[in-house]
Amino acid sequence: MKSLYLLIDFFTVIVPFLFSFHPKLNFYTLFKSFFPANGLVAIIFISWDVTFTKMGIWGFNPDYVTGIYFFNLPIEEVLFFICIPYACVFTYHCLMLFFKPDWPVKIENTFILLLSIFLLITGIRFYNHLYTSTTFISLATLLLLLKFGVKVNWLGKLLSIYPILLVPFFIVNGILTGTGLENPVVWYNNDENLNFRLLTIPVEDIFYGFELIVLNIFFFEYLKLKQNKTLSFVEGK
Repeated sequence: MKSLYLLIDFFTVIVPFLFSFHPKLNFYTLFKSFFPANGLVAIIFISWDVTFTKMGIWGFNPDYVTGIYFFNLPIEEVLFFICIPYACVFTYHCLMLFFKPDWPVKIENTFILLLSIFLLITGIRFYNHLYTSTTFISLATLLLLLKFGVKVNWLGKLLSIYPILLVPFFIVNGILTGTGLENPVVWYNNDENLNFRLLTIPVEDIFYGFELIVLNIFFFEYLKLKQNKTLSFVEGK
């Protein structure tokens, strides 16, 4: 039982990692883009995690972790911010190779605007629930900045793919929040969230996970573009 969280991390990442070297996928060639991008985002989310753990907004069951801690977080929780984004960005990369789930620009802009307004209103309305307010307001701000400030062209694609990513998300996060277990691996203080759960998963986790993936893909796409420009320059193209 002590190794449960570590095993979840391992089995989340092992198949995507092995398939990264498949000649039709070649995700390994993008390691120079992924790992720096992931490192930047991991610093942000680990800092967030450390803060909320100290505040008692969530915590970790010692029965399911190995006992190795990093800034008061189980090492498994730190690895979560590497393994989950790796699996998700790998899946995004694969689907982008074979599918082009483009949205009409007006529909994409309208959807992101309405989603952001909903998140902002909900976050402000429940300002006294820190997990809800922090997640919803920060995600809304990020989406508005990326879409209408930076003007990235992949948000619609990610919105099409995210429902696919939610399938393994419900399996992994379901176990972490207690599905099939006597006690959850990760517990939540329900005074700091809406106390609305999908099975055992707080609804906020869906938006928290989306924000984690959006930031990873933003930096990944940015560094990948720089990597491609460097390769083109070296090859004289």
